[in-house]
Amino acid sequence: MPAEGAARLAEDVWARLHREALRTLQAEPLLDRHLYATLLRWPGLADSFAAVLGDRLGTAELGAERLAGLVLEAWAAEPALEAALRADLLAIGARDPAAGSGLLTPFLYYKGFHALQLHRVAHWLWGRERRALAYFLQAQSARALGIDLHPAARFGTGVFIDHGTGVVVGETAVVGNDVSILQGVTLGGTGKEAGDRHPKVRDGVLLGAGVKVLGNVTIGRGAKVGAGSVVLRDVPPCATVAGVPARIVGWCPEAIPALVMSHALPEAGTEGC
Repeated sequence: MPAEGAARLAEDVWARLHREALRTLQAEPLLDRHLYATLLRWPGLADSFAAVLGDRLGTAELGAERLAGLVLEAWAAEPALEAALRADLLAIGARDPAAGSGLLTPFLYYKGFHALQLHRVAHWLWGRERRALAYFLQAQSARALGIDLHPAARFGTGVFIDHGTGVVVGETAVVGNDVSILQGVTLGGTGKEAGDRHPKVRDGVLLGAGVKVLGNVTIGRGAKVGAGSVVLRDVPPCATVAGVPARIVGWCPEAIPALVMSHALPEAGTEGC
């Protein structure tokens, strides 16, 4: 995206958040201190989100202000982190009916969103050999949010981790753009391999609740994995798979299942091979 367009998008997201915060304040004055501390006192998206993350995930050892400062340091060095946050936030507004097409609630409260943005900072640290601090952030996310994302794992943009509780992503996993991941998903190893041993999830994939994908397997672009499935081998693009172990039960009617968020499986008698 051209720099002018990216700046306009950043402004639009921040303006939407600010308007929603003012409406919320009018409807619920008891939230005045919370909304002021996390959003209304700040001049822009970066400072506001750093305060949100610091407030939620700061510890006695790494307080809210120091964590917020680390987030701002990462964003200043790597502008793509802020662009990724905007894409992830807009993805939630578009895909999650619980958000009511709004951005404020996920921005302030969604732990899947917060865990992913903290991971992006940890991944930035990992790439700069600041691995002790990256591991600390991973551990804090697991402890405070119940979501364990290895700092070396790679995520695209427009990623939606819905609910998020129990999500585990291993070191060499790769998640593409516009992917939706439900609670309890594991992108793990088989327990007996070294090196590149974790799944590769391509663009537009929908992973249902409780899905386990194990080993260096590929979930093809636009595929859908039914809730509770265990995937042990590659899934072709646009396939719908389900079961333990997972097998093809049909082909996705949607071009990008992650955007549609339909977890329906084909009717009996229409299974694939």
